[in-house]
Amino acid sequence: MRHRLTRVLPYTPEQLFDLVGDVERYPAFVRWVSQLRTWNRREPEEGVTLLDAEAKVKFSIVRERFSTRVRLDRPAMAIDVALLSGPFRRLETRWRFEPHEKGAELAFEIDFEFGSRLFERLLAANFEKAVTRLVACFERRALELYG
Repeated sequence: MRHRLTRVLPYTPEQLFDLVGDVERYPAFVRWVSQLRTWNRREPEEGVTLLDAEAKVKFSIVRERFSTRVRLDRPAMAIDVALLSGPFRRLETRWRFEPHEKGAELAFEIDFEFGSRLFERLLAANFEKAVTRLVACFERRALELYG
């Protein structure tokens, strides 16, 4: 499943990059992330940070853990997330932040496939709604932080 969503928000690309890049804080404002831990933080080049993150998520009766590698590329205003382990066959997300006359354009793309056909069917019916709700969590957090 793949979905792309864009929003124009009244913040700077840097503010949005910092917000999305602060993965340790996700449990505070992304309601289905109940726990998150990071490790292996490193800077392979100037302005680029890599880290690994494990999230514990809950959707209704489903509770899962998965691990990802997060690439924070400040010069490119880009955040890429790739699956390390978990209930997915494939999971990639991409965040991009571009200047816009009204602030910044946020572009979010997700591409994933569950390992279980049951989970795939359960999520397929509400996939676009789930992506919209996820991005809305970040929009609300930006309003809280930046006004």
